[in-house]
Amino acid sequence: MIYVLLSVLCSVWVSVMLKLARRRGFDVGQAIAWNYVATSALTVWIFRPSLDALKGQHVPWVGMVGLGILLPTIFMALAASVRNAGIVRTDTAQRLSLLISLLAAFLLFGEQPTAIKLAGLALGFIALLCMLWRGEQSAAQAGNGWYWPLVVFAGFGAIDILLKLVAQAGVPFAASLLTAFVLSFLVAMAIFLWRCLRGQTRPSLRDAVGGLILGLVNFGNIVFYVRAHQALAQHPALVFASMNLGVVLLGALVGSLGFGERLRPINVLGLLLAFAAIGVLGYAAQA
Repeated sequence: MIYVLLSVLCSVWVSVMLKLARRRGFDVGQAIAWNYVATSALTVWIFRPSLDALKGQHVPWVGMVGLGILLPTIFMALAASVRNAGIVRTDTAQRLSLLISLLAAFLLFGEQPTAIKLAGLALGFIALLCMLWRGEQSAAQAGNGWYWPLVVFAGFGAIDILLKLVAQAGVPFAASLLTAFVLSFLVAMAIFLWRCLRGQTRPSLRDAVGGLILGLVNFGNIVFYVRAHQALAQHPALVFASMNLGVVLLGALVGSLGFGERLRPINVLGLLLAFAAIGVLGYAAQA
């Protein structure tokens, strides 16, 4: 379980770094672009992918390009969500994106719905609504409170669907991961250069170094999660549930205690329902 713990720590650490980045004057967009340099290099070093699988005629390039576009843009949305809605809501929304994956499994991949999976699905959507509720606030505050976490929820769900489509096409995990990271770097760098041309930012060694560190932590989240599944190959549902519950719990503690994020009673209810939904879906996966 040490790998699960390390993956949880890295996942929440990414949110903390994004939370602190704007306060410390980092350009998040530039840091995200350099993050993909680190993740690409580490993928080559750790997984040593063979790119021969990318030479076939049936490579799902539409899905690959989709990942290359979604990964950096949703990463930027994640940063905006952490900044505007807080770590607690953002990490919960990110983990509840598994609901979209489950819906896709029913609608696209031929998985049969069961009563317990539908119950987990219902609990998850109710939890999301409770977490996004901000009460009586101005329109601008309300928009910041629900819009970005909802984008994170939908975006990570779409990314997971594309990853499954690429995996179904037979592309090895390491090769697809490296391709997605390289394409993501190109997209993120294009966005950064466009912002430079508009005079909104400029290249900075400080931001580049910060981005490389961000990439190290981001890759840690991935590699430790993979190692956890390898170490507990007979218990994938345990890894799934422990990872998601751990991120939601630690994110709630860090956000509320470390950054003073205030939750209304309905938000706390949403947090508890998120625990319940993840637990139910984890049990359903094991059954």
